[in-house]
Amino acid sequence: MTSRPVLRRRRRTKIIATLGPASSTAEVLAKLHLTGADVFRLNFSHGSHEDHAARIGIIRDLEKRFGRPIGILADVQGPKLRVGRFQAGRVALQTGQGFTLDLNPTPGDARRVQLPHPEIIEAAGIGTTLLLDDGKLRLRVTRKREDRLETEIVTGGPLSDRKGVNVPDVALPIPALTQKDRADLDFALEHGVDYIGLSFVQRPEDVAEAKAIAAGRAWIMTKMEKPQALENLDAILELSDAVMVARGDLGVELPPEEVPLAQKRIVRAARALGRPVVVATQMLESMISAPAPTRAEASDVATAVFDGADAVMLSAETAAGQYPYEAVNIMDRIVARVEQDPGWRAGIEASRPEPERATADAIAAAARQIAHTISASAICAFTASGATALRVARERPEAPVLGLTTSLATARRLAVCWGVHALLVGETHTMTETVARATRIAMTEGFATHGTEVVVVAGIPFGQAGTTNALRVAHVS
Repeated sequence: MTSRPVLRRRRRTKIIATLGPASSTAEVLAKLHLTGADVFRLNFSHGSHEDHAARIGIIRDLEKRFGRPIGILADVQGPKLRVGRFQAGRVALQTGQGFTLDLNPTPGDARRVQLPHPEIIEAAGIGTTLLLDDGKLRLRVTRKREDRLETEIVTGGPLSDRKGVNVPDVALPIPALTQKDRADLDFALEHGVDYIGLSFVQRPEDVAEAKAIAAGRAWIMTKMEKPQALENLDAILELSDAVMVARGDLGVELPPEEVPLAQKRIVRAARALGRPVVVATQMLESMISAPAPTRAEASDVATAVFDGADAVMLSAETAAGQYPYEAVNIMDRIVARVEQDPGWRAGIEASRPEPERATADAIAAAARQIAHTISASAICAFTASGATALRVARERPEAPVLGLTTSLATARRLAVCWGVHALLVGETHTMTETVARATRIAMTEGFATHGTEVVVVAGIPFGQAGTTNALRVAHVS
């Protein structure tokens, strides 16, 4: 990458900003990146391939301009389950009355409507709960036929055409990737995105299918948004490259009091495995139309940081809101302030997972401990695939982590990883050369000064993934 002014964050937790109508020009994206956005999210539920291609092009131009790797997350839509249409476009469902969901495409009324998803009818049973319109209406199945479900309206209200259907009680025999998703996935991979946000995951096989398609061209970021995924959490995380706590959809199918506990459980499990974990949805929701967040929203962002999340995400706030810069700026300020608090560091120390019984994990744990003992200016992790930097970041060290790699794809993927300042570097062939390069980069990037020390972590033989086995302490001179 070209010579440039050093762009260094004052925080460890990363920020993801979603792009949309409010954030589509080079000028806006440059300002969002300078303000604090480390990763940009493309939401494939909206916009055309041409729109997304233009934004990818702008991001890659920014990357060259600033000389910093920028991550791109392509979030695919997943199956959208909806009711059909009504004769008048809208009905009012009364609590306690009956309502039928069937396969008949005839526009519905207050007694029935089409449910164009035979998989739901097949999977549901007596007593199954159906949620309509983001959970605003609740139905309970009282009778099941081959072509319809007869229900009792538990919570009524207005219902209009094509509103969504959620079935929290059962695993649906529906794949996570629709035909649209597959086309979007092919497009995103061809355009070199760094992460694929995978929606509607219920079982490990859903992740395995996406990984097979990606074939290493991007990391799979599994979105935890269904109760069935929580039931298979450990197996899903093992297959995932990263994970997102998608609280909006999760909050539809889970009772509200369960969502904070689910968030903490997912973050804790992801950290234990060293998988980057993102907390998303409605973090600064009021800033879609207001220049400042509520105090509750500020506390919500702070909670994710205290939990040890790798990144926090803005959705409509930057995609369609009136104050995209202000949203990124205040999120940056909240995160930085929390990370200055002694209680945050104490919590991070107390929640650090035990290293696995492997050489690479032992080296990463030792690097953190040595850096702490000698007050090292930085930990320089040479990494081919990103695994070494991820292992060091899993330790949540006090010293900044420089993720040094010969792979631009790896540098971009590390943009979502806690505390990692990723840089593209040339190859080294000996430990002496590696240490010399580490100290020089730590100096030029502003992490070290003359007379300080850095910890260098690498793998021998050099350039071979999965060989983290060497540690050096280097004096910067």
